[in-house]
Amino acid sequence: MGLGRVGRREGGGVRRPVDGTLVFAVGALLSLGVVMVYSSSAVRALVEYQDSFYFLKRQAIWASLGLVSMMVMSRIDTRRLQVLCRPAFVATLVALVLVLIPGVGQVAHGSRRWLGWGSLSFQPSEAMKLAFVLYLADFLARRGEEGARRLVRGLVPPLAMLALCFMLILSQPDLGTAVCLAGTAFLMLFGGGASLLHLGLLGLASAPAMAWAVMGETYRRERFLAFLNPWADPQGSGYHIIQALYALGSGGLLGVGLGQSRQKFFYLPEQHTDFIFAIVGEELGFVGAIVVLGLFLVFAWRGYRAAVAPPDRFSSLLAMGITTMISLQALINIAVITSVLPITGIPLPFLSFGGSSLLVTLTGVGMLLSASRGLQGV
Repeated sequence: MGLGRVGRREGGGVRRPVDGTLVFAVGALLSLGVVMVYSSSAVRALVEYQDSFYFLKRQAIWASLGLVSMMVMSRIDTRRLQVLCRPAFVATLVALVLVLIPGVGQVAHGSRRWLGWGSLSFQPSEAMKLAFVLYLADFLARRGEEGARRLVRGLVPPLAMLALCFMLILSQPDLGTAVCLAGTAFLMLFGGGASLLHLGLLGLASAPAMAWAVMGETYRRERFLAFLNPWADPQGSGYHIIQALYALGSGGLLGVGLGQSRQKFFYLPEQHTDFIFAIVGEELGFVGAIVVLGLFLVFAWRGYRAAVAPPDRFSSLLAMGITTMISLQALINIAVITSVLPITGIPLPFLSFGGSSLLVTLTGVGMLLSASRGLQGV
């Protein structure tokens, strides 16, 4: 049953207290993330910046800003956000275009993904995930469940916007974020009442484009083939996968100990960002990895539970979209590290180093907390 089929009643009432279980799950993940960012990045920070706390200090600043944003958003009735959905989406779309302009967008590691000045930068593709959730929740709320069931009126407009955003993000290039955005959109459309048959047919129709996205670039094709057999090129395209599996395998049941990772000594690339879960598995072992998975499951449970609390369709869809956005990103990241999916660069929410991702994620959590309060007596 889609969320659009759940009855909603407008009106006044008393808001519930903030969901303490959801706050606990987010707080535990965020706290562990700050610790693991330092543990995984200290060596690299000392070598490259002569300051072992370099990444930790920046992560702490962004976490603080994110917590402030989360607290502010948790106090705002989500229904008041609906008027900002379209302007926020348009502004973020413009930023996605600007980032591709030479001399405007910042380039790092062969990708053009950032806007900023000097050491202060922001990644518009991260903001687009939340902006698109807001846009789609607003669109589906205005159309209603019956409107969402119509192919032309209900699906074509949001899918056209999705295709545009997908191509802009893919051009950076950033396949992981593009896939996460598309997956979140399809699940929101289903939750909003769209026909599963329509979504299935559109998914099949988009399969050739997805195949081109994966196989159309040499490095993506090599990553996909390495996923099938990483040992065919252990020092090249299979290196990331093999080192991640080494890290997880060497952790055993209880891990080698916090701060004792060997893979962080430049064996595992991007150990404090996309591959931080491998360091968690190495230092904290199977038990630590299961705790992280359990916390994400608690987050998903409470998040989807929050989607049935609000008295209006927009807030329900917004809560569902934010929960899906964060949970799906975590699922993709962990699946990549455990070699269930091909390598694609995508951070682990709350844990990976990255200011844009953390700020956007915590802002979304604030909206989710607001939605979870719902209204009593309606």
